Amino acid sequence: MHSPCVAKCGLNDDDFCMGCFRHINEIVGWGKASEDKKQAIWQKLPLRKEQMKGNNNSQVISREKWLKAQAEIEQT
Repeated sequence: MHSPCVAKCGLNDDDFCMGCFRHINEIVGWGKASEDKKQAIWQKLPLRKEQMKGNNNSQVISREKWLKAQAEIEQT
């Protein structure tokens, strides 16, 4: 299943990307996620998009944030 990434990355204060509306943990874990998990994420995106309407990117996905999310995912 293809990624919902739209190459307009920028996280809000809750670490959701304002481009694709995935949480950083979902972005980092996408490559290893099962098809069922990916489908579940896709199903959440329209509601998230509506809820976050009008919000702006407050920060980019830094390497530091990426590595932190990756470490959290690997611990579970």
